[in-house]
Amino acid sequence: MSWIVRESGFDPEQIAHHGNKFMVGNGVLGYRGTLEEFGKSELTATIVAGLYDKVGEQWREPVNAPNGLATTVYWEGTPLSVLEAGPRVGAGGGGGGPELVAHEQSLDLRRALHQRRSVFRMADGAEVTMTSERFCSAARSELIVCRLSIESSRDGELTIVTGIDGDVWDINGPHLERMESESDATGEAVSLTAWTQELGLPLTVAEAADIVGEGRGELVREETSICRRFHINSRAGEPVELVKYVAIFSGQDGAPVGDVRTAAVKSAAVARQLGYDRLLREHADRWERKWDASDMTIEGDEEAQLALRYSMYQLHIIAPDRSERVSIPARGLSGQVYKGAVFWDTEMFMLSFFLHTEPEVARNLMMYRVHTLDGAKRKAAEYGYDGAFYAWESQETGDDACTLFNVNDVFTGRPMRTYFRDKQVHISADVAYGIWQYYAFTGDVSLLLDGGAEVAWECAKFFYSYGYFNPRKRRYEILDVTGPDEYHERVNNNAFTNRMVKACLRVAMDAMEILRDRDLRRYEALLAESTVSPDQIRDMHDRLYVPQPDAESGLIEQFDRYYALEDVSLPDLKARMLHPHEYLGGGNGPATTTQILKQADVVLMLHLFKGDYDRSVKQANWAYYEPRTEHGSSLSACIYAMVAADTGSPDWGYPYFMRTATIDLTGESKQYVGDLYIGGTHPAANGGAWMAAILGFAGLRYDGNKAVLRPALPSAWQAMEFPVRLRGGSYRIRVSREEVAIFAQAGNPEPMRLVVGDLELSVAPGHDVCVPYVR
Repeated sequence: MSWIVRESGFDPEQIAHHGNKFMVGNGVLGYRGTLEEFGKSELTATIVAGLYDKVGEQWREPVNAPNGLATTVYWEGTPLSVLEAGPRVGAGGGGGGPELVAHEQSLDLRRALHQRRSVFRMADGAEVTMTSERFCSAARSELIVCRLSIESSRDGELTIVTGIDGDVWDINGPHLERMESESDATGEAVSLTAWTQELGLPLTVAEAADIVGEGRGELVREETSICRRFHINSRAGEPVELVKYVAIFSGQDGAPVGDVRTAAVKSAAVARQLGYDRLLREHADRWERKWDASDMTIEGDEEAQLALRYSMYQLHIIAPDRSERVSIPARGLSGQVYKGAVFWDTEMFMLSFFLHTEPEVARNLMMYRVHTLDGAKRKAAEYGYDGAFYAWESQETGDDACTLFNVNDVFTGRPMRTYFRDKQVHISADVAYGIWQYYAFTGDVSLLLDGGAEVAWECAKFFYSYGYFNPRKRRYEILDVTGPDEYHERVNNNAFTNRMVKACLRVAMDAMEILRDRDLRRYEALLAESTVSPDQIRDMHDRLYVPQPDAESGLIEQFDRYYALEDVSLPDLKARMLHPHEYLGGGNGPATTTQILKQADVVLMLHLFKGDYDRSVKQANWAYYEPRTEHGSSLSACIYAMVAADTGSPDWGYPYFMRTATIDLTGESKQYVGDLYIGGTHPAANGGAWMAAILGFAGLRYDGNKAVLRPALPSAWQAMEFPVRLRGGSYRIRVSREEVAIFAQAGNPEPMRLVVGDLELSVAPGHDVCVPYVR
């Protein structure tokens, strides 16, 4: 089925991968796809968006909340746990526990519902089946709900211990202290409150549980947990059902602990009164609306269909649709990897999905950058520059969580100096680019007036202070930078960076003109406090050097003197490695003196500014750089897929698309950089898969004035159909091998200009057009 992700059998080696693969979330909470009996050793985690903590001198990272779904089930005193079962289905091995007869874990993408089914054969011959399903409520963002059912083949004693476990998995913790547990007067709800170490913010997890036909249960308190123990006389063939309603609240907004605790307990109690079925129904209704706005169908390729839906699911479960003060971390809400920080991934690889499907979320993503402008200005000042230098790794304040030593040498264990924090200056250009993309797609000027124009202006001021005017060549240059290809640090005139800076300067000028027309007072205030004038920004824009294609080869040199590096093949370079996790970049990495690059760099530029380059230039650079690209980042493959489609070679791009779309399904991704664990979900790749399908194979391009469709379907695809929202209008587009059809909703505000092949036409509200098209 193209809506169900399923794995049969239990393999302990896959616990971490399945924790990522079977995640549920709602943009506020993310709960890893672990099983009820799992704990910190199995990387169980409940991540709260935007809540960070720092312990001592360790890395600052997201807080993992106490586990409100912690449940252990015993049959006649023997635990029903896949970890303690005997011969494991699909894995071999032994143990003193029951035999695991069957096990299945699945994810219903349509309803965002995690499910498991485990069948145990006990020593007394009884067969006990445990099933469960859980969801993070899309309607009530603080709520996680789980229903667990146990059915036995014979009568026996069943013991269920369920509650809240505060002994959680941390990478650089422990982040929670002073745990206080409480039970309400009725005994129907329990709570565990803890405080973060750095800021002393309260965090409460409350749980209300129902077991059909049972009372309150025996209360069990420990130092870091509170739970209830139920003893049940189970009858053969009659399921015993436990439903848990878990609410999580924090003091991120300054609320005192009493209010936080009260809100959590009340929410769990209200959820219990509403009941599981009603909560699931309202949750599923919200998801139906999400899929109505985003679901894409592919004819002829079921594997791609499932992978694309899964990619969109992963984006939906981490989308900040309720707040403009959080964004999407590089590993989503799957854990504490990469410090839970927001990277350039958001603007370059995820924003496009939301622009086309949920512009409201796209606005939140860019307003996050507005709210963190002060942090970007602090960083610029720290390095002696003007304007806004955005954090390479941004958390809630916008201050940079990236350290100067991000990777350890696998041979010596010594920290290696890296230049991510201080030399990847393109991040400020990426932010300005994203702000303008939102305005172009939606026509919504409010983002610019609410701070977006100021962000673009401050980013332009930063580049004016960072840039170098070469008096001999009479041009501006951008020196001493690290581009997307992080294996080559501190290079000059990186083509991608310079082109993005030029775009940033253009955005700043255009945004300021809009601000002048709409809010003259704010415009004049910004200029009054600025040491840079619009004329200076315009001069830098006009005279900024951007490497151009060679007149004969069409190649664009990635940075100054890139061609002087050793031109070695990727297999030969890999053969030089002395350790499988050896970092290829840094000061002494094997790739630093060669042309081998980490990820799409020049090719990414060709995608972002595809209208500026001929097809022959794109083909030449794709053919040159792809064999030299290690694809050491999950961001890389989708770019090669899109540019391949753009040059009329979709079948070249298809393997890169599939690598991107299946990365979290297969778990086949780089797990270590040096000795640093970088596992988790890959939302940028999820966004990249959507982009490869829509912007690549469907060939959709929109500049705010007209939409262009130049399809290039892979051989296996007979047709694809998808919804998009452009300038406040909603459309459904179907692309087949013979024609392109566009359906415009009746409520659209105006006709849309559309170009298909060489034909330009207008699609009026409530009308549809069908255009024959053969590439």
